[in-house]
Amino acid sequence: MSPSTSDVLDLDSLLGDDELALREKVRDYTVQRIKPNIARWYESAVFPRELAGELGELGVLGMHLEGYGCPGRTAVEYGLAAMELEAGDSGIRTFVSVQGSLAMTAIHKWGSEEQKEQWLPRMAAGELIGCFALTEPTAGSDPSSMTTSAEETRDGWVLNGTKRWIGLASIADVMVVWGRTTDGIRGFLVPAGAPGVSVKAIEPKLSMRASIQCEVKFDGVRLAPDAILPGASGLRGPFSCLNEARYGIVWGAMGAARDSYEAALGYAATRLQFGRPLAGYQLTQEKLVNMLVEIQKGTMLALHLGRLKDAGRLEPQQISMGKLNNVREALKIAREARSILGGNGITLDHSPLRHANNLESVRTYEGTDEVHTLVLGQHITGIGAFRG
Repeated sequence: MSPSTSDVLDLDSLLGDDELALREKVRDYTVQRIKPNIARWYESAVFPRELAGELGELGVLGMHLEGYGCPGRTAVEYGLAAMELEAGDSGIRTFVSVQGSLAMTAIHKWGSEEQKEQWLPRMAAGELIGCFALTEPTAGSDPSSMTTSAEETRDGWVLNGTKRWIGLASIADVMVVWGRTTDGIRGFLVPAGAPGVSVKAIEPKLSMRASIQCEVKFDGVRLAPDAILPGASGLRGPFSCLNEARYGIVWGAMGAARDSYEAALGYAATRLQFGRPLAGYQLTQEKLVNMLVEIQKGTMLALHLGRLKDAGRLEPQQISMGKLNNVREALKIAREARSILGGNGITLDHSPLRHANNLESVRTYEGTDEVHTLVLGQHITGIGAFRG
């Protein structure tokens, strides 16, 4: 979006040279590598494994983390990268989020020095892939009710349970698995192919088709004593990682929204109806303006949260507000953009309906609208309303 047309508020002027350069680098990659291929990947329900190494080379895997081969970029830079990748497809941004904000963050924040050295450099390069196994078939929004258990033995741990909707599990080299112990909920690193681990991809899907989600079962999986993440105890461990992922979603959703808007704007400028372009009709202009207003507001919100995060002042309820607003509005924008495309909008030649389908998943994972509403409700009233 240029300042003279779609960036009405000139939000680019709020970004520094390094931030703009990083954004352009990721945008170029998205335009050249993702957009020409995403319709085929989406239709075939394929996530190309080779993208992992490319995204590592691009510097977007664990990009907010310091040391151990990680890029060490700012929160705003990470957000800008998420926005550009999701302008390509939510599934691609989800890969970066699961790898960096969830799996790598868990190891970086809560792992031992040996675990960090073993996994993080090669994960940052995209040579190894990680997943984050928290959600269960009956424990999505309420992870405190998880039933997966880890029993300590004389020679380590024994893990039992089932996890569901686990991104990247079928291609992961290491799984960050959360389970209940006698000391509360703890995290464990489970190598791929460990005896007793079975992984089944969830398909067919109507959303996130260029991504991977799985059900994972752990049946008497034996782990070494040092498989545990020593620094994580209780739900604070996984929640700290979820907040990193939610923050990226605040930005990413605006990428999907912007791409949907730009698709509709371009189409409306060239599609003739009753002898004039669709863009020349008042109803179409109203739709485009409403989309743009929400994109500019949502991007400004994301940038504000990024500045707070870089200053060390970002609070969970602020992330909830960003995730709730931006995904909700992005979904509305993608649907409205499809309406401008008419019947042509239901084909994969155009991105808005694909974005809308993907955003149905984004709206659900990392906290539903209802969960983030209750987080904010508790913050403003002081009363928790999650139960009863």
